[in-house]
Amino acid sequence: MHAELVSRRVPGTDLVAVYDVFDDAAAGVAEAFGARHASSAAELIGSGDVDAVAICSSTDTHIDLLVEVAAAGKPAFVEKPLSLDLAEVDRGIAAATEAGIAVQVGFNRRFDAAHRHVRDRVAAGDVGDVHLVRISSRDPDPPPIAYIEVSGGIFCDMTIHDFDMARFVTGSDAVEVYATGGVRVDPAIGEAGDLDTAVVVVTHANGAVTTIDNSRRAVYGYDQRLEAFGSAGMASSENPPSATAQYWDGDGSHGPPLPYFFLDRYIPSYLAEWDAFVATVRGAPSPVDLADGRAPLVMGLAAWTSVREGRPVAIDEIG
Repeated sequence: MHAELVSRRVPGTDLVAVYDVFDDAAAGVAEAFGARHASSAAELIGSGDVDAVAICSSTDTHIDLLVEVAAAGKPAFVEKPLSLDLAEVDRGIAAATEAGIAVQVGFNRRFDAAHRHVRDRVAAGDVGDVHLVRISSRDPDPPPIAYIEVSGGIFCDMTIHDFDMARFVTGSDAVEVYATGGVRVDPAIGEAGDLDTAVVVVTHANGAVTTIDNSRRAVYGYDQRLEAFGSAGMASSENPPSATAQYWDGDGSHGPPLPYFFLDRYIPSYLAEWDAFVATVRGAPSPVDLADGRAPLVMGLAAWTSVREGRPVAIDEIG
C-alpha cells in the first residue's frame, strides 16, 4: 500500500504537494496535477503554503503523521482505521484535541447517496423506533495474504466500515458485540490467523440490534446492502447495477452484473467525502470526527475477543 500524503490549499482546493514512500508514484501524481513533489512527509507538513493534509498512508503510520500535522496546527484527513492499537488512537486524539485542529476520518460509505438516504429516513423518524439494522458487505475476491497479515484481520479492515455504518444509521453507540465466523473461501486466510466469512450482532444503547454478514468472496460482484427496519416502516439501500440495460428470453430476464469492486461502486461517495473535508477545513463541523474513528476500532477489537472467547463482549471491556 502507498504511504501517501497529499495537501490542498483552501479555499482554492488546488493540490499543492504530494509525498509517497513510492517516489515514482508521488512524482506521477504531482506531474498530473501540477503539484510539488515533496521529498519527505516533514517537508510537506511543514510547508507554509500547505493549509491542510490528507493522510492516506498505511495504517501503522497514521498516528505518528497525525501528531506531526497537529503540531503544525493544520486540519487533517486520516484514512481508516486510525490505528490497530487503541492506545495509539488515544494518543492521536489527544494531540489533535490539544492542538485544536479539525480532523475528518475516512469512512466514505457515509457519503454514498443510497446509504445516506437510509440514515436520513431513520433520523427523520420515518421508520419509527429502529428495531433492526441489517448490513451485508461482501467483496468479490479476498485481498493478498500479505495484506491480511498486517491489516488487523476482517473485523478491522473490512467489517470496520460496517461498524461505522451501524452507528451512523442507528444514531446510537454499540454496547455489546457478538461475532462468529470461519474460513470458507481460502485456507491460506485461516493460516494467516484471519477469517473470510463472519457474522456479527451488535446491540446498541438505544435497544436497536444490527446484524452484519461478511464474506471475502462473492462470485457475482461487490455486494453492499443496508436495511433499517422500525416500528413505522423500513428503508433500504440495494446494490446498483453496473448498467440499467436488461433483456428477456425464454429463460426469463437478464441484467448486467454488479459493480466489481469498491472503486466501481463508491467513486461518487469518495468525491463527496473530499467535498466534505474542504468544508471542514473552511470551518464546518467534521462529519466523521475522531470519536467516530475510534468507536469502530473498539467494535472490531470486541468482535475479535468475541470470536476467540466464544461469548458476547461488552464495549466497556475494550475501552
